[in-house]
Amino acid sequence: MIPVYQWPSREAQERIRGKTYFDEEIRVRVEQIVQDVRANGDEALLRYTQTLDGCLLQTQDLRVGETEIDDAMQKVEADFLDYLGQAKAQISSFHSQQKQKSWFSQDETGSITGQLYRPMRRVGIYVPGGTASYPSTVLMTALPAKVAGVTEIVMVTPPGKDGRIPAATLAAARMAGVSEIYRIGGAQAIAALAYGTATIPAVEKIVGPGNIYVALAKKAVYGAVGIDMLAGPSEILIIGDGSIKPEYAAADLLSQAEHDRRARAILLTPDSAWAVEVRKALREQLALLPRQEIAAASLRDFGAVIVTANLEEAFAAANSAAPEHLELLLADPWPALAKVENAGAIFLGAHSPEPLGDYWAGPSHVLPTGGTARYASPLSVEDFTKRSSIISFSAVGMSKAAEPVKHLALAEGLAAHGQALTVRIKEESR
Repeated sequence: MIPVYQWPSREAQERIRGKTYFDEEIRVRVEQIVQDVRANGDEALLRYTQTLDGCLLQTQDLRVGETEIDDAMQKVEADFLDYLGQAKAQISSFHSQQKQKSWFSQDETGSITGQLYRPMRRVGIYVPGGTASYPSTVLMTALPAKVAGVTEIVMVTPPGKDGRIPAATLAAARMAGVSEIYRIGGAQAIAALAYGTATIPAVEKIVGPGNIYVALAKKAVYGAVGIDMLAGPSEILIIGDGSIKPEYAAADLLSQAEHDRRARAILLTPDSAWAVEVRKALREQLALLPRQEIAAASLRDFGAVIVTANLEEAFAAANSAAPEHLELLLADPWPALAKVENAGAIFLGAHSPEPLGDYWAGPSHVLPTGGTARYASPLSVEDFTKRSSIISFSAVGMSKAAEPVKHLALAEGLAAHGQALTVRIKEESR
């Protein structure tokens, strides 16, 4: 069962920090796979798909055809498509507010500076699969790219042993406007997106969650392409003041614990009696879960109920953790928002459980994990755009800047930099 600690005990601080997993053998293996795919292309992809996924494919099978997607649209229930469409509208509406406009500023000399925003042309999205289906991840990665104006959205996802992709995943891809779908997964899929093969043209950026092999492969190819982040196991941290039903807190902790044995579900509260009630509710709800074994292992090995002296301590601990998901189960959560410094997504009040963020609310559920919310942000439209600086000086503006530029350049031993301005001034004064 989930352990209870008093803040700031050593055990409590260890749970807040989390455990860092790094397996040198996996890193070496991933880099071997990446280089193999880079050198041998489709042949390596087919080989790894057979040996790692247990699926025998031919080159022509790598890309999912439109007929297969059409069939998937027919297989899924009408209600599912309706709900998928509603979720798409929510997500697209939220991300449309993130679009940046190019801008220009002119000074008194007529010189112009500004920023020009342009979408990337071709991006790759990784969607976990194999034994499971994640249509929500399709929407949460493809739709921000679509809103940004990306013209080619390439999806990779591992096939089942029968070579099939879940119908729900394909339906979500069609609805989200995915351009191409390939039935490959793991480190080999990341390498194919980064370097390209005869069948799969390379992309400019790769986004989306995955296991440790996917994360390390993204790290290995960074530089050849852009990446969004190196995501780890899911996390939820709840700050409660004891005013909200303990059953709500228990349900929300379990909503993340059931993801993965390494998922982190942590509760911080100054109300020790409420903490006892939450643990009781956890036991009762855990017993009813289909993924009971996974959730129990997560709570036992990575979770914690931490009792603090007051809410100030709870917020200090939470900011140190910089969690992926932060819930404020407080009687009046909005004033407390000012105390939050680091979090991927923040859920306020009794009626904003974390699963709303996973499927429905609008913000992408691809979030920074492992404390990286200290400097990283959720996946957004900005991840699929790039900025160019614009500089257009008038003759007057250039002349005004000539002396400062010349002296600054000489201080760095770069005389030709200043000369680039002074030669123009001399020529135009003739």
